[in-house]
Amino acid sequence: MNGSLHSNTVDIKLKRGPAGLGFNIVGGVDQQYVVNDCGIYVSKIKEDGAAALDGRLQEGDRILAINGVKLEDQTHKAAVDLFRTAGEDVELRVLKKSSHHINGPSDTQADHAPSAPYLGILAVLTGAAVAIFAIIYIRNNRRPF
Repeated sequence: MNGSLHSNTVDIKLKRGPAGLGFNIVGGVDQQYVVNDCGIYVSKIKEDGAAALDGRLQEGDRILAINGVKLEDQTHKAAVDLFRTAGEDVELRVLKKSSHHINGPSDTQADHAPSAPYLGILAVLTGAAVAIFAIIYIRNNRRPF
């Protein structure tokens, strides 16, 4: 990886809680989450879990290492096993998802993850706007009897 990728790299220490570390992962060499990228990514932060309570780890972040073990070129199962056996105190090296380069070239493809929720919101807002314009049009074009 080049140096620009590491400008958003942070180390996060978590203490395993009753529900584990409190997040799910996706990715690996056998289950690519991002096209042409074998990285391990955070797919979900569980409410009230260790990661949510800490607040620094976010969905879409790429986990580069756990307790000093690099996750590069790991299968999904191998990465899951590393998380399960990591102990109570866990140190993560994380590449934060960058949002400042959505309209330009990027060093990482994390921003290209599926964005279905945003499309759904856009569809609802578009439908609402059409309905409002239809009501205004009908009111302004009524003819008295």
